[in-house]
Amino acid sequence: MTARSVCIYCGSRHGTASSYAADAKLLGTSIAQQGWRLVYGAGDVGLMGEVARAAQEAGGDTFGVIPTHLLSREVGKTDLTRFVITETMHERKKVMLMNADAVVLMPGGAGSLDEFFEALTWRQLGLHDKPIVLLDTEGFWGPLKVLLDHVVAQGFAEASLLDFVHCAESPEGVMEILARELA
Repeated sequence: MTARSVCIYCGSRHGTASSYAADAKLLGTSIAQQGWRLVYGAGDVGLMGEVARAAQEAGGDTFGVIPTHLLSREVGKTDLTRFVITETMHERKKVMLMNADAVVLMPGGAGSLDEFFEALTWRQLGLHDKPIVLLDTEGFWGPLKVLLDHVVAQGFAEASLLDFVHCAESPEGVMEILARELA
């Protein structure tokens, strides 16, 4: 069996809680220790940098994808196992998702939400069947879960939409879900 790849969507900032960075480090380390490849946005800043450095320090395979216009802003991390530069954000998202077996959404901002909603929409449309997991550090994604419930309750999506999104409160919980879903 070939090694699995896990796509991480997360912030290019650290956020206000130290637990966000701690969870990023633990998740990066755990992915590497499992023998899986980290696929992410190729930045060396914020939670992106934390998860990648942790995976590298644990001996993990890292695959980063960054668009040309973000090379300086996100400090493109060129020492990855594989470093891909794309022309557009859309191309970045496609390359990341197509090179992964699962998606994990860590705390982040608008860009992370954009990536999550594209992956979720593609799953809803049957374009992939990859598990999507929210790392809900300190309840960060509580409002998102309420929004998804609201979308379904108001008739804008089938209840099956909620089945596409798993939730874990810790990196250990994420790894348990991924081990089960990728078995």
